[in-house]
Amino acid sequence: MNTPKTYYRNIRANGLNIFYREAGAQNTPVILLLHGYPTSSHMFRNLIPILSKQYHVIAPDLPGFGYSDAPDHKAFTYTFDNLTKTIQGFIDELKLKRFAVYVFDYGAPVGFRLAMNNPEKITGIISQNGNAYEEGLSSGWNPIQKYWQNPTQENRDALREFTTLKLTKWQYEEGVEDKTLIAPETYTLDQHFLDRPGNVEIQLDLLGDYRTNVALYPKFHVYFKEHQPKLLAVWGSKDPYFLPAGAEAFKKDLPDAKIKFYNTGHFAVETHVNEIGADILDFLATLPK
Repeated sequence: MNTPKTYYRNIRANGLNIFYREAGAQNTPVILLLHGYPTSSHMFRNLIPILSKQYHVIAPDLPGFGYSDAPDHKAFTYTFDNLTKTIQGFIDELKLKRFAVYVFDYGAPVGFRLAMNNPEKITGIISQNGNAYEEGLSSGWNPIQKYWQNPTQENRDALREFTTLKLTKWQYEEGVEDKTLIAPETYTLDQHFLDRPGNVEIQLDLLGDYRTNVALYPKFHVYFKEHQPKLLAVWGSKDPYFLPAGAEAFKKDLPDAKIKFYNTGHFAVETHVNEIGADILDFLATLPK
């Protein structure tokens, strides 16, 4: 089977230009891919060809990331509620009626909000190091939690290191057994967008607002219990931010959840895209159309 072409498109949603990648036949089931920090839909460049042979794949860049609009943080309120509002507008503009959602890192609080707001649309959830339980948070969150508890300028400034090339590259390489599998354009492109004028303040606003995601965990759990969405967790077991316990915790509310671990770090699809792609295809085959 030939690999479908990937198209690079733009659409207006919530007053912003949203860039997205799209591949696969329009008459096949939809899977929405939601990226995390500090990346963009570029992280799915190797996964999309695997999935699009059987599925209609759509991968947007969140506001403030990649090729989507990134208005100044004083002109646009960078909260996860507002990111969700924009992606809600995106799925409404595309008239997506039913879809599976893949959530990673920042994509998880956006995707879980979407699922709570649109339970009738969700056919299933793939969580790739997309956390929803406090036991999944590592000590790497300590300086960020310090800012949540005491949002001083000093504590905000202490988080600027998270936006540097050193930390961006570290997020890709930490926990990876063979670092020659990490394509250098990944962290190079991410850093290009992070280094745009004003983008650091955008990212600091979002790091500060991440506390609202942790506060919403109980509501996410209620959604899981009440709606019992089919869920596959595909997890890099050496992730420095989201621990394997966060993947296992899904079973508390979703006893039929499938949990798969891979010997890699945060960006698991950089090193294990073929294995993860195969596991996702097996999972998607079990979902309602």
